[in-house]
Amino acid sequence: MPDTRADAPAEGLRARAAAESGGTPDAPATGDTPDPKIAAAMAAAEAAGPGKGETVRIDSWIWAVRLIKTRSLGAAACRGGHVRVNGERVKPAYSVRVGDEVRLRNEGRERIVVVKRLIRKRVGAPVAVQCYVDNSPPPPPREAIAPAGVRDPGTGRPTKRDRRELERLRALRGLSSRPPGSR
Repeated sequence: MPDTRADAPAEGLRARAAAESGGTPDAPATGDTPDPKIAAAMAAAEAAGPGKGETVRIDSWIWAVRLIKTRSLGAAACRGGHVRVNGERVKPAYSVRVGDEVRLRNEGRERIVVVKRLIRKRVGAPVAVQCYVDNSPPPPPREAIAPAGVRDPGTGRPTKRDRRELERLRALRGLSSRPPGSR
């Protein structure tokens, strides 16, 4: 049966009703189904996904699955060479497919994901996680990243000596707020 636009809303309603009842549109309800809210969101994401033969841009996909905060940041990451698909640098308009390995360097961390589902619109975090397989290394523990020069609250304004010590600590970590030689 050909897929027509008139059938699309009815299919979405059937999928949503089946998700709420705990099953799929074609199968009976079973006991081990995910949370009904997540299932309903998944049905909505499926309805918002690309049709047969349509593709999704890589910048749009990494934004939709919440790997990056905005689509324009996704496009900038692609142009800057921070996004690789199957080992090759890609432009923002690259068409991503199911099964592709996407490597994204963002905020000092590399994310390695395998595409499971194509979506075009941004969805909630529980649904977004189901659109890819995360093979990323675990993030470094927070204790390893100690803040440099954090003062106790209520200690007042730092003295000139305190300020110089803070600047020295920040310079050692590469976090200097001033360029060198601008005293």
